[in-house]
Amino acid sequence: MPKLLLLWLFLGLSCLNPVLAQAPAAFTVIPLGVKGGLVESNLSAYLVAPAGSAAYACLDAGSLYTGVEKAVANRHLPAPAGEAIRTNIKAYLLSHAHLDHVAGLLLNAPDDAPKSIYGLAGCLNTVQNDYFNWRAWPNFGSGGPAPALRKYQLRELPLRQEVAVENTGLSVRAFALSHGKPYQSAAFLLRTNNSYLLYLGDTGADRVEQTIHLRELWQTVAPLLRAGQLRAVFIEASYPDSQPVSQLFGHLTPALLLEEMAALGSLAGKEALRNLPVVVTHLKPSPGHEEVIRRQLREANHLQLRLIFPEQGQLLTF
Repeated sequence: MPKLLLLWLFLGLSCLNPVLAQAPAAFTVIPLGVKGGLVESNLSAYLVAPAGSAAYACLDAGSLYTGVEKAVANRHLPAPAGEAIRTNIKAYLLSHAHLDHVAGLLLNAPDDAPKSIYGLAGCLNTVQNDYFNWRAWPNFGSGGPAPALRKYQLRELPLRQEVAVENTGLSVRAFALSHGKPYQSAAFLLRTNNSYLLYLGDTGADRVEQTIHLRELWQTVAPLLRAGQLRAVFIEASYPDSQPVSQLFGHLTPALLLEEMAALGSLAGKEALRNLPVVVTHLKPSPGHEEVIRRQLREANHLQLRLIFPEQGQLLTF
């Protein structure tokens, strides 16, 4: 009888979402920065590695050192923090070049080890020409004005084509996002073996941006969601629902985030969304906003997503 009960419970949970039936975890994630502004020491940056590996890719790099210090204090990274940045971060993947997504990389560059920076062409051009130019910052890149220090190799990601992320055990496909016309951001679909993790940089909703970038992304990941291979989605919610559409500046609200998740569900099947881990990123910490955003998401979560609000330096597994 106990065995039958366990089987019944397992099958019942599996019907919620195939992800729940998969074990062990495929990805380890350490948030180094989770906010969308104001707090200079806690800006968008997420370490991700295959489960069991200490070789991380850093998704965006708004804040590094403070986040690594907290991860070290929580025993998720080895001490000291500077050495963890040099040795455990094997590569950077930048969704776009706004300062709240690259400041940590720039500030830590003098003490970093040589490695690659991946991104779309426009993002890398900004990093090389506007930051690594000996005016804003020393030229740690491999192009631009002499002398090029060549600490970082800037590697352009072709859209939708899978590329191995060096020294990490991960591969990535990049997708274009609209972050307020005409500015471009990117989403990264990371793979280890047959498991996937989707990270979206800053993005507006298709309906607001008048694009189909998210629709095309959902069309790509819907089969992975149905098959239980999509382990988590990282997506932003920068403002409360009260923010005027004219002042979103290429960002999402709780209502727009859930609207886009429903669009994914319309392709994958609504049942596939149940209990899908959705990590909510880039909350702007204006007075009272964070609490309102969390409440609005929870109250309107009729899709039964597993909403996760990450904390700096705290380990996540998927």
